[in-house]
Amino acid sequence: FFLPQVLGKMKTVGTTGIAFWISVYMLCSSMLLLVNKLAIYFLKVPSFILFCQLAASAVFVKGAAIGGFIAVDDMSWNHLKPFSIVAGAFLATIFANMKTLQYANVETFIVFRACTPLALCVLDYIFLGRQLPNGRSIVCLLALALGAYGYVINDKTFEVRGYMWVGIWFVVFLFDMIFLKHATNTVKVKSNWTRVFYSNFLPCFPLVAMGLYSQEKPEWSTKGISILLLSCIMGLMMSYVSWMARSLISATAFSIVGNVCKFITIFVNCLIWDNHASARSIACLSVCLVAAFFYQQAPLREEVLQSPKKDVELAKTNLSGKNKE
Repeated sequence: FFLPQVLGKMKTVGTTGIAFWISVYMLCSSMLLLVNKLAIYFLKVPSFILFCQLAASAVFVKGAAIGGFIAVDDMSWNHLKPFSIVAGAFLATIFANMKTLQYANVETFIVFRACTPLALCVLDYIFLGRQLPNGRSIVCLLALALGAYGYVINDKTFEVRGYMWVGIWFVVFLFDMIFLKHATNTVKVKSNWTRVFYSNFLPCFPLVAMGLYSQEKPEWSTKGISILLLSCIMGLMMSYVSWMARSLISATAFSIVGNVCKFITIFVNCLIWDNHASARSIACLSVCLVAAFFYQQAPLREEVLQSPKKDVELAKTNLSGKNKE
């Protein structure tokens, strides 16, 4: 129970604090990706692994709340309603992602994933009160998309297939990013742990049905169980820091951070294995990383900042809600 106490003490944040949480998120995201790959390799049951991660996080948070270590809101319709949509968007994104990779190659997915910030910056403006990106940021967004495109056409034969599922995933992903940011801004909670609890607890029920339908049977081993336990710990950390990072930056910026995580993973993979990428491909990935570094988050519009009836992000002054844990 040391982790909740440490995280709960960080109530205010400046530029350094934002950079810290984004860095932790990127680290957790990269590590969880590796751990999940190992867990799937040993156990062969992706739905069961995801269920264990979500259920373990929900049980941990509830247990810590009962023990008085952290503050979590009691069950209420005010929380169940928005977080049910969050859970639905989460599962829909996973399902659409799986179908996209089934009918379209990975390179196609990378390009479309890199293009999501171009749409999100407009949705940030329409729904979340952000200004449109300045000239520098627009150039960076275009460089991100072009860098990803350059990577796939130089590294492998690029072929766009599965238009329908790629389009469905694109729309679902945009909704997921915008609604989760909206929920972060508008749903009042005692602490970030409330978001962690609901976002892990609610998806467990449909995942049980999905697991039964797919008739997954785990291949148990000592290594598999150990990695599964590690993935549950990593899943809890990832859930907390992802909500924290999401509360501190815009939906567009959060998407760019997610893209950078994937680019770094590809970049490291290219360096480790000789047959994975050409010099041109690595140069394109470098363009993506540089573009992400120079991207500037669009500020809130003046009318949003001046209107008390509008939802203004409180992350810089209060990370965990108005009430102390």
